[in-house]
Amino acid sequence: MDRSTALQLAQQLQTGKITPDELADQVCQPRSAQLAQTTIDLDRARRCGYPEVVFGEGKSVEMLTEIFQRQCAEQIEVLATRVDADKAAQLAKQFPQAHYNTIGRTFRITASETPTPRTGKVAVVTAGTSDLPVAEEAAETLDWMGVATNRLSDVGVAGPHRLVERLDELCDAQAVVVVAGMEGALPSVVGGYLAVPVIAVPTQVGYGASFGGLAALLGMLNSCAANVAVVNIDAGFKAGYLAGLIAAQTAGAAP
Repeated sequence: MDRSTALQLAQQLQTGKITPDELADQVCQPRSAQLAQTTIDLDRARRCGYPEVVFGEGKSVEMLTEIFQRQCAEQIEVLATRVDADKAAQLAKQFPQAHYNTIGRTFRITASETPTPRTGKVAVVTAGTSDLPVAEEAAETLDWMGVATNRLSDVGVAGPHRLVERLDELCDAQAVVVVAGMEGALPSVVGGYLAVPVIAVPTQVGYGASFGGLAALLGMLNSCAANVAVVNIDAGFKAGYLAGLIAAQTAGAAP
């Protein structure tokens, strides 16, 4: 624990904001948990505001089960990305309270029965319905972070009037995630209408010359809209997480 954190805890104890037991829990909290094949970061929420997220691809059901069990024991809100349907079906038997998003392939386990209060708002916009898996990963990440989301689907540049007709739904968002494949033009269009950060997500959707999303990525990186930033191809989680941090900071309720 660094000195500034220790001082902050001491001040909270002095003012009665935390109890001696809560102080002891913070000081004695293990930084990590060594499992059979993995090491879980149990301290990330204190350092970064949100717990560690599990990348499910490449991990066995047994490994994921062990990770989730330890996270649940620590009252951590579980979010795992890239969990395929077969694994999710097996995991659901162990964690019947879990929620699986079949489109976004996210697996979540809520640590508390009390609904997470919503803080801030982010819009998740898709160019086409083929981009929905990546968009749903972003939206589920935002929901896990406690950020309200608004989804706008299939408003790509092939029919630009569709976006214009729904611009009022974006006006109260602190950030916008825009998911698009093909030539990746939609984030620039969205950015030209709004005064908030636009997180652009290129997807692999497209024909041969799209090069698995590389064309969309390069198009977004070369956007002339000054408020557009770009994450990796198909990186819905990363876009959602960044947008969620922006929304929480803007709303004045950063964790």
